[in-house]
Amino acid sequence: MPTAIVSHVECRQHSMHDHHPEDPRRTDAISDQLISSGLDLYLMYEDAPVVEREQLLRVHDEAYLDSLDEMAPDEGQELVEVDDDTAMNPYTLQAARRAAGAAVHGVDLVVNGRMDAVFCNVRPPGHHAERDKAMGFSFYNNVAVGAAHGIQAHGLQRVAIIDFDVHHGNGTEDIFRDDPRVLFCSLFQHPFFPHTDPQSDRDHILKLPLESGTGGAELRLAVDCAWLPAIERFQPQLIMVSAGFDAHREDEMGHLRFVERDYQWLTEQLTGIVDRVEGCHGIVSVLEGGYSPSALGRSAVAHIRALARV
Repeated sequence: MPTAIVSHVECRQHSMHDHHPEDPRRTDAISDQLISSGLDLYLMYEDAPVVEREQLLRVHDEAYLDSLDEMAPDEGQELVEVDDDTAMNPYTLQAARRAAGAAVHGVDLVVNGRMDAVFCNVRPPGHHAERDKAMGFSFYNNVAVGAAHGIQAHGLQRVAIIDFDVHHGNGTEDIFRDDPRVLFCSLFQHPFFPHTDPQSDRDHILKLPLESGTGGAELRLAVDCAWLPAIERFQPQLIMVSAGFDAHREDEMGHLRFVERDYQWLTEQLTGIVDRVEGCHGIVSVLEGGYSPSALGRSAVAHIRALARV
């Protein structure tokens, strides 16, 4: 079965301040690299639907959703600041609804057997959004919305979320902290934003803090020892990925030293688990960070190539 790219043009309409690193060029960089690499010929393309409010309520408080709706500026108005580095323009929430809807649609495609893997080329990102708080460029927690949809709509009992963004996925941890149906594995530079505790007091929350300057060799050793046995023991029925590429050595947002082949290797380990775990439907990957357009595009192509096994 093919691999799908799920995206939508409305994700480009969200923008914040001039020169803000989270801008529409990010999804364009991935699309351009897919074309120039020739990989696009092996992929299917699907439009992201708008997420339903019921689907958001599985992971976010109703009062929080209402507050975002009330804060959103009307067309022609100025930006509304949510925190020091996160703002809404008149099109932000529609873009965010498409981004969360992409994760839901990706889960449907994979669990229903139409695709082996899906990559959601969407923005704004989501893994910093907590149950009742927007932060870190994030409004709705896209990967959490997708995982909760798999559990509630498809009856899954075991969903693994793998987060390899340079920043810890604090929002995803907040949402699933007390839900052992979700195994959450997050690697991240430490100490670094969002300055969360690098230790976990939950068996289903696996944190992998990495020192500044950590490169691919250290990554592989840590993942081999700390993650892969735990993921396989968990026997996931679905693997979801918070795919942040800002740990690349060319990305000035962080200080890790990953390169394209590291993202490809990590993705290949996940596809190997899909092959070995009976009843695992496949992988749904959702874009998070990555702010050097060239490195982002190249890294995402390496990741998608491994998802598509070409």
